[in-house]
Amino acid sequence: MQLLRQNGYKTYFVTGGGQDFLRAYAEPVYGIPPEQVVGTMNATKFSYDAKGKPILTEEPRLLLNNVGPGKPEGIQLMVGRRPQAAFGNSDGDKEMLEYTQAGGGVRLMMLVHHDDAAREYAYGAQSKVGTFPDSLMAEAAQRGWVVISMQKDWKRIFAWE
Repeated sequence: MQLLRQNGYKTYFVTGGGQDFLRAYAEPVYGIPPEQVVGTMNATKFSYDAKGKPILTEEPRLLLNNVGPGKPEGIQLMVGRRPQAAFGNSDGDKEMLEYTQAGGGVRLMMLVHHDDAAREYAYGAQSKVGTFPDSLMAEAAQRGWVVISMQKDWKRIFAWE
């Protein structure tokens, strides 16, 4: 991400996870400020507390499910432009990669395949979390997306290795 930023790109985190959760640590850990995090979010309501102070309260109503087709929707809602590059790691990222590729000019679409059960949690077609089905691998090959195998392509996964 540092290399992208050094070359004039603005980096965003687009996650299926909770937006507020990731915003709490994205900047110190990844160098991404809270306003550049796009995630699943509940609706927010403006009101006043008992002393008349304006407050925002999260409501138990989903505003954006930032998974699958929700990712391009969230990108448009929060960023307002199509990405030049997109990186994913599951079938929940497919539509974001398709949306990125549909833009004009040169685009970069990459998938990280978590396939190294010895060094990290591996997930694939049958996984209950973060599925990477065979159909996603086939679509990546058909569309020319780069697939990075953690098992074959990464010498080190964690900094302490």
